[in-house]
Amino acid sequence: MLNSVDARRGQFDPAQRGYHAVYRDNEVNHCPGCGRTHWYLGRVLAECAFCSTALPLQETFRHGPAPAPSIRRSRPAYAVLDAA
Repeated sequence: MLNSVDARRGQFDPAQRGYHAVYRDNEVNHCPGCGRTHWYLGRVLAECAFCSTALPLQETFRHGPAPAPSIRRSRPAYAVLDAA
């Protein structure tokens, strides 16, 4: 249940939160922890090779979550069995 503080807060606006460190592709990315520029890249995170600071990739914000895979199964067609 929402209390009065939550009701006054309003809707979340990411532009109001200020600086947000992300790893940007095709740019020189300095680590906010140690200032170096060597990174290990994963699918959603970049990790500094020296101090292990992790940053989200900017590309993951643009594409959003992957859609859930759909599984389609059809029942096998069995021949009608005649009881004799």
